[in-house]
Amino acid sequence: MTAPVTDPQAPSWEQDGVRLEIDGELAVVTLCQPKRRNAQSPALWRALAAAGRDLPGAVRVVLLRAEGVSFSAGLDRAMFTAEGIPGEPTFLQLAGAADQELDDTIAFYQQAFTWWRRPDLVSIAAVQGHAVGAGFQLALGCDLRVVADDVQFAMKETSLGLVPDLAGTKPLTELVGYARALEICATGRWVGAEEAAAIGLANLAVPGVELDAAARDLAAALLAAPRNAVIETKALLQGASGRTFDEQRSAERAAQARRLRDLAGIGD
Repeated sequence: MTAPVTDPQAPSWEQDGVRLEIDGELAVVTLCQPKRRNAQSPALWRALAAAGRDLPGAVRVVLLRAEGVSFSAGLDRAMFTAEGIPGEPTFLQLAGAADQELDDTIAFYQQAFTWWRRPDLVSIAAVQGHAVGAGFQLALGCDLRVVADDVQFAMKETSLGLVPDLAGTKPLTELVGYARALEICATGRWVGAEEAAAIGLANLAVPGVELDAAARDLAAALLAAPRNAVIETKALLQGASGRTFDEQRSAERAAQARRLRDLAGIGD
C-alpha cells in the first residue's frame, strides 16, 4: 500500500498543491488542488523541488499525476496582476530586477521541472484534461507520458508575449522535431491525445477511466527490469543525440562491459 511521506514538511506541501507518497521503489507525486485546476505558483514549484530532493534512495520510478479534470491549467494568473501572489515577486518586480537576480529567480523556478530526468530514476507523467503552459512543461519534464483521451496540451506563453522558460523547449524539440515544436509554441494551439501519440509527444493514449491503471502498469513494467540495467540504458539513450555514431557504439561497449562485470561479480 502506498504510504504518505513522513517528512515534517510534507503537510505544507499539500497546502501548496503537492502530495508525495512512497510505495517501495515507486514514488507518486500528485498535484492536489483540483478546484483550481492545479494552477501553478512558486509555492507549488518549491514543493515539487523539495519532493525531488527528499525521495528515498530506494525509489526507481516516479509517477506524476493530478487530481481533478485538468492536469494543470498553467500559471496562476494572479502572477500577472499588479498585486501578484502574497509573499512572491510580482510580474513587475521580476521585470525590474537586475539581470543576475532575474536569471537566478527563473533558475530557481526551473528546479521543479528538471529533477524528473535524473539518471537514477524513470519518471512518468499521467496527463488528463488541460496541460497548459507550465502544465505542459511539467509533463515534458518527465521521461515518459501516458495521456487520457481528453488531454489538451498547449504552450500559451508566446501568445502572452513570453517564452516557455521552465525547461520544456528542449524535450519538446527532441520529441517532435524543431519545425513542429516551433509551430506548437508560436501558435499556442491545442494538441489532443490522438495527435500527441502520433507525433511522439505521448507514449500511450488511453480512455480517461484507464489513465491511472495504464500509468501504474507502465511503472510496474519499468520496475521489473534490473535497476542498474535501466540506469545504464537511460544514460545511453539520453546521451545519444550528442554523440556521433561511432561515439555511441563506444559508449554501448563501455556500458555493456560494466554490466557484464557487475553480473559476474567482478565489477569495481
